[in-house]
Parts: sequence; structure tokens; C-alpha cells
Amino acid sequence: MTGRHPIHTGMQVDVIVGDTPYGLPLNETTIAQRLKPLGYQTHCIGKWHLGFFAKEYIPTERGFDTHFGYYMGKEDYFEHTTLEDKYWGFDFHKNGEVYKPVFGQYSTEIFTSEAQRILQQHDPSQPLFMYFAHQAVHSADPDQPLQAPAKYVQRFPTIENEDRRMFAAMVSAMDDSIGNLTQTLIDTGLYNNTVIFFSTDNGGPPASFDYNYANNWPLRGTKNTMWEGGVRGTGFVHSPLLEKPKRISEDMLHVCDWFPTMYRLAGGNVSELTNLDGYDVWDTLSKGTTSPRKEILHNIDPIGNFSALRRGDYKIVIGNDYKGKWDGWFNAIGPVDDYNPPPLKPGRVSCPPRPANATTNCKPTEKPCLFNIRNDPCEFYNIAPWNQDLVKELQARVQAWNVTAVTPANQPIDPKADPKLHGGYWVPWVNLTQSRAIV
Repeated sequence: MTGRHPIHTGMQVDVIVGDTPYGLPLNETTIAQRLKPLGYQTHCIGKWHLGFFAKEYIPTERGFDTHFGYYMGKEDYFEHTTLEDKYWGFDFHKNGEVYKPVFGQYSTEIFTSEAQRILQQHDPSQPLFMYFAHQAVHSADPDQPLQAPAKYVQRFPTIENEDRRMFAAMVSAMDDSIGNLTQTLIDTGLYNNTVIFFSTDNGGPPASFDYNYANNWPLRGTKNTMWEGGVRGTGFVHSPLLEKPKRISEDMLHVCDWFPTMYRLAGGNVSELTNLDGYDVWDTLSKGTTSPRKEILHNIDPIGNFSALRRGDYKIVIGNDYKGKWDGWFNAIGPVDDYNPPPLKPGRVSCPPRPANATTNCKPTEKPCLFNIRNDPCEFYNIAPWNQDLVKELQARVQAWNVTAVTPANQPIDPKADPKLHGGYWVPWVNLTQSRAIV
């Protein structure tokens, strides 16, 4: 959204919980705010999750002409309510106002309908930017975390595991959404000058992590860990404007790169952007040129006391999260203790044979671990013991990043956020103008 790393925005620790009064700092400029001066109509659909405690933080105050969706990180797919800590309420909004007509309707479908409506009513002479953040396939509240209409569940009668079958249904609904949206672009005549960026925001949550059943195997770890199963995302770029389409790229890219890449595509001058952590990677995506990115800081969490960084082929992991509970290898259902390398195939993760000491050769809370990610994406082999010079070099890079980090913005729970105090709705509860006047 900003082209800046979370350690530079204060968003590097956990996620924004609905009853905590903070968000993406107002001095940060969003991609939507950058595109408005270039003449773009800007629309936000679906999940926001960048703060809403004060109205200045909601999407329509951060550069978007419209917003149709929810403010927090999760909710029921049909009722659009959510429980945060001990507070429960309705969280669906249209352009800054509570929007109740969606109650009982499935998120994936109503988001798609709204996106189609915007495209169908759009004036083709004006450029358009749509940020469409699907709720799928994130889990909802713990009482019923995975949800999909029966018509999608019925598509997968051969999947015996009920949770995995529901997960497949949720993915299938999202697949239909992308297909329907693409067809609408074609039908409206917008397709030939459109670029679609589709990406996950993190690795999957398998084996009931976060009440979900994704599958990162054979990659190590889960969502919200520094292992490849947590930081490696899948995605695609689709457009008639791609010079070399239908290929798989293994170049190094980071989410911060979307900002300058999109800004260039929109006609902006990337050299005028300052304080960015992202690179313009359009030539890499379109022409297949080598990515300008040589390093990725996965994160530095000063509260959890863990960090990870990749430079070239090598990755250093320092400390861990969840006291190591999710440091292993998991398929959708649970831990997996063996691995047989599959035949080599473009785009397929392939690792060397798993050693007997895979679970014990790396103890990142005691000493930093080092992996060659190109040769060992499964992080089976900790090569730190015989590469101490490289370990020191990457530790120095982590420290160099850390010097530039800002203090995490996290705030304690504020009981004034309780929806019971606001008609049963999750809405902004802090008046910044009044607060500043009091100060």
C-alpha cells in the first residue's frame, strides 16, 4: 500500500486488532493517494485492516474514492460480524458508513458483484485503479472458521476431510470471482489496457493454524513465521501488455515492489518517489529481465525478538515465534516427517533429501541459522556452522536495517471500541480533532 517496509511504518509486530487505537500512520502516502493526481479513479473492495479507530484512517480518507467491505482482519462470511478479544459487532461499510443490506450474503460473491458494477459503470476514458482484497480464504471466527455456500462444497465430494473440503470450496468461489471479473473486463472493453496483479499476502495457515487448513508442504513453517512456508507467496500477473507472457519467474520480488511498479504503469515518474523500500519490477515481470532486487528483509520483530533476511541465495533466521511450535513441516492436516523429492518441473518446489537431523540442526533461539534457499527451499540443511563469515555478513545486514526501524505502533486494547457503545457496530471511536484540541 505504501511501498515501504513494515519496520519503517511501525507495522512490524503482529496485526492490528480491532479494539486497539492505531493504524497505518497518516504521514504515509498510499498508492491510491499517488494515483489521484494522475487522474485515476480509485476503488477499494474487501478487507482494509490498516486501522479505523479514527475516521482519518479509513479507506475513503486514504486516497480511495469508494470502499465496499470491512475494516478488520477477519469476520463471518455471511453475517459480517466478528469477535475481537471480548467484543463482538458488525463490520461492513460502504464509503465510511455502516452497510447492513449485505447481511446473510457471502463475502466472495458480494465483493465480486460490486467490482463488476464498478467496471460496468466506469467511463473508459478515465484510468482506474481497483484494490480488491478478498476475504477468501482467511478463516472467520473460531465458532465457524471456514465457510462457503453449499453449491461450492458440493463440487468436492471426494475430499474426505471436512475442513479441507470447505477450504477447497472457498478457493473455488474465489476462482470463480477472478474468472467473472476478468470476463467483465473483456465485456466492458477495458481488458486490453488492464494489468491484473494477483498475490497472497503471506504463506498459508495449515494444520489448524489460525483455524485453517492451507498447505505449504514441503516448505517449512506456517503463516506468521519467518520460514519459507510463511514468507513465500504465490501469485501471477496477467495482461495483454506483457511482452513475454506464459512463463514462470523465479526472480526475487517483495510486496513493497508493487507500489513503484504500479506507479510507473500508471504513467508516474518513479524517480520522483522518495523513501521507498520497493523497486520498479515491471521489466522483470513483462520482459523477463533480471530483478533489481537482491535482498529481502522478511522482518525484524523487536517484541517477539526474531528476524530473518535473504540476500541472494542465502537466508538467515534469528529467533522464532510461537516458541518454535510451528517450526516444522506441515501438510494441510498436520506435521509431515518424510520427504521424497518429486521430478523436477518449472515452478515446483524441489528440495534435496531430508536429513535425519532436519528438526534439530537449527535452533534459531540459540544461534542464527543459515540456509541456501535456491538449493534448499525446504530449509532442511542449516549450513551456518561452516559458513560463519556469511552468517556475520547477513547479521550485519539485519543490523543495518534495524538501525532504520521505527518503534512499533501497537497500542493496548481500548474498551471504548466496544461495539455495544456504538449500536453494535465496529466503527471509528476516537475523534482526533477533539483529542488534539484537548492536548
